[in-house]
Amino acid sequence: MKRFKWIAVSCLLIVAVTATAQKPNAIYTNKKPSANGTGKVYMGREIAEIMSFEGVSWLERNTRSKEENTDLAISKLPVAKNSVVADIGAGSGFYTFRIAPKVSEGKVYAVEIQDDAITYLQKKARELNTKNVMVIKGAEQSPNLPDGSIDLAIMVDVYHELMYPHEFLQAIKRALKPKGKLLLIEYKQEDPEVAIKEEHKMSVKQVSKELKANGYHLIQNGQFMPIQHFLVFQRD
Repeated sequence: MKRFKWIAVSCLLIVAVTATAQKPNAIYTNKKPSANGTGKVYMGREIAEIMSFEGVSWLERNTRSKEENTDLAISKLPVAKNSVVADIGAGSGFYTFRIAPKVSEGKVYAVEIQDDAITYLQKKARELNTKNVMVIKGAEQSPNLPDGSIDLAIMVDVYHELMYPHEFLQAIKRALKPKGKLLLIEYKQEDPEVAIKEEHKMSVKQVSKELKANGYHLIQNGQFMPIQHFLVFQRD
């Protein structure tokens, strides 16, 4: 009789362990991927496919400054000469190397996950002789930045592509100084005239919901860019 009881208990334990192993991550759910999405869903939003670095020519297009008014965006950055900035998902360094002169006594971390982009950024930093730019290899769940080192982290048309937004936002929070800020520049989902694929646009409402859930609050909703939001958050 004892043997049968032991077998029964063992079977229950196996079932319990299997059920636990198969339990989905409560933070994310999955659906059938849309045309430009991954099928991974965070807080009701499908995470977009990552843009390959093969699109570098689009990042560096001659019309970008005029289309997006990037000069105005850079002029509005909450930084001083000695600020430490992290350009996360730096791509070709379009913003990185324009921010560097504004923080001449500080530093810009150009964070990238794609090896081709890292090589490109390192070469560009040498060609421009930009001494205060440091190229960092990031990861899917973290920008791999030192704790408490950043005055401003920026993501330009990047946040919507993060495969692990919850984990990544927590990692950024650790990297920020006590009064550090996070700037998200995202194409306006609210405006149907913005000719960008739907999965690569975000609304203020959705961004604010996700950031609030991760311990940030909105301190500036700058609506001065023609096709993008300029949203500045601070850690709680």
